[in-house]
Amino acid sequence: MLGLLLSLPAVAFCEEQAPGILVVGDSISAAYGMSLEEGWVALLATRLSDDHDAYSVVNASISGETSGGGLRRLPELLSKHSPSIVIIELGGNDGLRGYPVGQLRDNLAAMIRLTDQAGATALVLPMEIPPNFGKIYTEAFRASFLEATQGTNAVLADFPLHSVALNTSLMQADGIHPTAEAQPLILDSVWMSLERLL
Repeated sequence: MLGLLLSLPAVAFCEEQAPGILVVGDSISAAYGMSLEEGWVALLATRLSDDHDAYSVVNASISGETSGGGLRRLPELLSKHSPSIVIIELGGNDGLRGYPVGQLRDNLAAMIRLTDQAGATALVLPMEIPPNFGKIYTEAFRASFLEATQGTNAVLADFPLHSVALNTSLMQADGIHPTAEAQPLILDSVWMSLERLL
């Protein structure tokens, strides 16, 4: 299953399709360890239905997804859903698997180009990895998100788990995935960058 389609009330103007938001992510966006309805993407759909009901949300996130997997799936997703905004939340699994940072940067940059070519705006949510991977790798990993977005129309958000990741009460037992209680905080972080794109 490639994700959950969250349909929201849409306001039709001249019978045109409502603008959509496509979320391409990994377990952080796929509500790992909880029901899909508790995840930040579902909470985003609810918030949009309250404040911006002309928008629909498609969650195409898959637990375990890498930037390479997201890049392979993106052309079909863009063609099928014709979004106006694409939220890219990928990279964590690349880092945890020790994939080359240059590969992550290039995959993200390619996703941004495809999004731009489709007439949409990319919002990139940067990830962080544990410090035990070493200073050189972790710093290069962090920099890859900025490097991928430089010189593009993409928007680089803040790390969406910045208020969550170091709070053990908001993290699941694996220390990697946020709890259901953390999801509103993740949404608030994403919203700070997303709202101005709506």
